[in-house]
Amino acid sequence: MAEDSPTPTIPDDVPTSVVYDMATETATHLSAHYVQLSRSAATEDERQRWWTRVIELRDAKDAVNAHDRATLLARISAWTAEIRALDEEHRG
Repeated sequence: MAEDSPTPTIPDDVPTSVVYDMATETATHLSAHYVQLSRSAATEDERQRWWTRVIELRDAKDAVNAHDRATLLARISAWTAEIRALDEEHRG
């Protein structure tokens, strides 16, 4: 994946099982961001909003068919963009 690219580049010859693993890892990384934001929330409402995002992400990850390469790639792209947005937001 190119560091400055918002969309990961995954060659066609990468097995779908590996793409599934990548999607799972990406979701885990994003979930960790949400958990950290929940823990550092200033209010109970904010904490709950981030925790709700954790649950929604878990459900979205679980809903993806492990053999649906197109959906896996779309999720990786969306989740990577969200990770980058959160990193930018909290860096600057």
